[in-house]
Amino acid sequence: MIINRLLWFTLLFFLNSAAVNAQQVIVKDATISKMVDDVSATNLENLVRKLVSFNTRHTLSDTSSKKTGIGAARTWIKSEFEKYGKLGGGRLQVSYDAFTQKADGKRIITPSVLKNLVAVLPGTDPSDKRILLVCGHYDSRVTDVMNVKDFAPGANDDASGVAGVLEMARVMSKGHFRSTIMFVAMVGEEQGLYGAANLAKRAKEEGWNVHLVMNNDMIGNSYGMETDIKNNTMVRVFSEGVPAAETKEEATMRQSIGAENDGMARQASRYIKEVGERYVDNLTVKLVYRRDRFLRGGDHTPFSLQGFTAVRITEMNEDFNRQHQDIRTEGGFKYGDLPEYVDYGYLQKIARMNLAVLSNLASSAGEPEDVIMLTSALTNKTTLKWNAPKGKLPSGYYVLVRETTSPVWEKKIFVNDTSATIAYSKDNYFFGVQSTDADGHESLIITPRPGR
Repeated sequence: MIINRLLWFTLLFFLNSAAVNAQQVIVKDATISKMVDDVSATNLENLVRKLVSFNTRHTLSDTSSKKTGIGAARTWIKSEFEKYGKLGGGRLQVSYDAFTQKADGKRIITPSVLKNLVAVLPGTDPSDKRILLVCGHYDSRVTDVMNVKDFAPGANDDASGVAGVLEMARVMSKGHFRSTIMFVAMVGEEQGLYGAANLAKRAKEEGWNVHLVMNNDMIGNSYGMETDIKNNTMVRVFSEGVPAAETKEEATMRQSIGAENDGMARQASRYIKEVGERYVDNLTVKLVYRRDRFLRGGDHTPFSLQGFTAVRITEMNEDFNRQHQDIRTEGGFKYGDLPEYVDYGYLQKIARMNLAVLSNLASSAGEPEDVIMLTSALTNKTTLKWNAPKGKLPSGYYVLVRETTSPVWEKKIFVNDTSATIAYSKDNYFFGVQSTDADGHESLIITPRPGR
């Protein structure tokens, strides 16, 4: 009898625990999983090889030929987007973002008409004004950045990123998402980030609500040049902690609460890690806490400078023998960014990660608004309150908790109200709040500000 009672109480304990924890189980959306599976390594390879076939995609190369040069490349990319749009029911809106770039006396020698390729998948919710932008750059180069004629395959840098964007557009154009998704092939990256600078400036001037920029630049190499080790299970996400466009008032607030690691780009990188690893097997997202590689930049940088949330996604290893190199053989070694050196299975993983993050975020409710950490009394507990987002109401919220030394969130506490008091001291932990719906689509994370 005593044994039976022990078994009964043990069973009750586990049942009650399961009932509580069931609210905190992270849900995988079967539709997103299906789209992730639809991303094809074969398609990605075909796209990379087609981009390489234009001989050079140098920003200042031929625009009149139908077979070679930047003009032929951009015409083909536009036709691919248009093809995917037809397959998806005609909702994908494809256009050039054309502009005249002034001469800079360095890498643009005369005023030149440049064109980004933009494909917009409109959101289904008129009240949701968010735009999620994913991009890669389609221009290429060799050793001399002004060499417009020689073979510049740019297979990994950055046909890999453009192929990923195209493949995502193919799969996602058939789906329906609350938020608008913008697929972009940027021009002029190698000459000075000119395509991204133009689009970011336009977005700012026209008041676009660009909610997140995911820049994919060199996402197909898995070989470590010095280590001679292949790493096809890790990808880097670079993010700034202190926003580039931070105001004086925002700086004062950041300093007062110690939020140097909690800018929106940094929070977005944590989101990318969690959701990407949720949907893509055998892939670890490594967060790198700087805007880009040491003393370097990419097409996300102009968006950061305009005040948008932007991150760089790039391979774990760079092979500098394949990057910005004339095609040649020296000492029996073949230099150059050729398609045979791209790892298409690895490229597939990173494209899948991007797709999962975009789909999850574009399906979510908006972020909670006016998130406040109450400071009216001294206490070792922490009380948070917020307002529900406009538009689609979430099914609940997560309060996220981490140690001050932890790079990622360590606890997610489900709350079905717009306030919570938790037994963690604001002196010892960092907190965030995000919305979630019944299907497991979370919003980005909001850092609370002090209030009463």
